[in-house]
Amino acid sequence: MPSKRLSVVVTRRLPEVVETRLSELFDVRLRSDDTPMTREQLVSAVQDADVLVPTITDRVDAGLIGQAGERLKLIANYGAGFDHIDVATARSRGILVSNTPGVVTDDTADMAMALMLGVTRRIPEGLTAMQEGSWQGWAPNAFLGGRLGGKRLGILGMGRIGLAVARRAQAFGMQIHYHNRRRLRHEVEESVEATWWESLDQMVARMDVISVNCPSTPSTFHLLNARRLQLMKPTAVIVNTSRGEVIDENALVRMLKAGKLAGAGLDVYQQGTQGNPELRAMPNVVMTPHMGSATREGRIEMGEKVIINIKTFADGHRPPDQVVPSML
Repeated sequence: MPSKRLSVVVTRRLPEVVETRLSELFDVRLRSDDTPMTREQLVSAVQDADVLVPTITDRVDAGLIGQAGERLKLIANYGAGFDHIDVATARSRGILVSNTPGVVTDDTADMAMALMLGVTRRIPEGLTAMQEGSWQGWAPNAFLGGRLGGKRLGILGMGRIGLAVARRAQAFGMQIHYHNRRRLRHEVEESVEATWWESLDQMVARMDVISVNCPSTPSTFHLLNARRLQLMKPTAVIVNTSRGEVIDENALVRMLKAGKLAGAGLDVYQQGTQGNPELRAMPNVVMTPHMGSATREGRIEMGEKVIINIKTFADGHRPPDQVVPSML
C-alpha cells in the first residue's frame, strides 16, 4: 500500500505549473485568490497540515508556531529570505524550516542595476515628461544625470546577490568596494577587482553608490542609520533591493529633503507595502513594488525548490535548503 501523502498548505497563489506539480505529489490545499491569509487562516493551516508553504507576506512568529498541531514538521518557505519566520521557535518545536536560495540571484542583481540607472539617469522623470506630454524637445541641459562608469560602488553584503551586482557593475566600468562580516577569498575579490572595507563607516563615506544586499537580521536592523547616512557624500546614491529594515527610512527622507543625498532607488520598505509617503513625492527617488525576484523564470524555479525540499523531507531526508543556526 502506498504511504499517505503529506498534507501541504500553500498560503499564496503560485505559478500554475508549480501548483499543478504540488497537486500531483501531495495532498495540497491551494489558494483560490491571491490575497494573504488572515491570521485565523494561518492558525488553521498550522494546526491541520504536515507542511506549511508561506511567503514573505506571512508572519510565522512564535505565537503562530505555538498553535501548530503535532503534524506540522516542515515550513517550506517560498523565498530566500526567512526573517518573517521565527526559526528558533520552530526548531524548539522540532519543525524544520527551508528556503529557496540562489534562484533569484541574477533577477535581484538586475533590479539593483536598473534602480542605479533609473536614479542616476533620471529615467522616471523622463518617462513622466513623455506621459504628460510636457517634453519640449532636446536641450543641452535637460534631464542631466550622471554616468555610472568610473564611479565607486559600495556593496553592503557581498553574498550571492552582492557578487552578482559586482559583476554587472564591473561591466559598466564601476570600481567595486564591499563590506562584509567576513572578507571574501582572494580569488573571489580578484575576479571583480573588489576592495574590502572592514569599517562600514569608512566605506560609505567614500562611495558614489551604495547597494544594500545584506539579509535582514537583528544585527543589520538600521545598519544604515542616521549617523551613517550623514557620512555619505551629498552626491551619492543609495539602492536597496534587500530588506527595508536595513535603512532608517525616516532618516533617509530627512537626508534627501535636505539635499544631503543625491537620490535613492528602493524596491523594499521598512513598513512593508507602504514606504514613507514623502518618498513618493521626490523626483530623485525611484520606487518599485518589491520586484527584485519578479521574473516568470525565477518564480517557477522558487517553486521547484520548494517541491524538492518537501519531496526530500517526505522521503525521510533533510531538505537540501534547510535553514540552520549558522544562517541566523
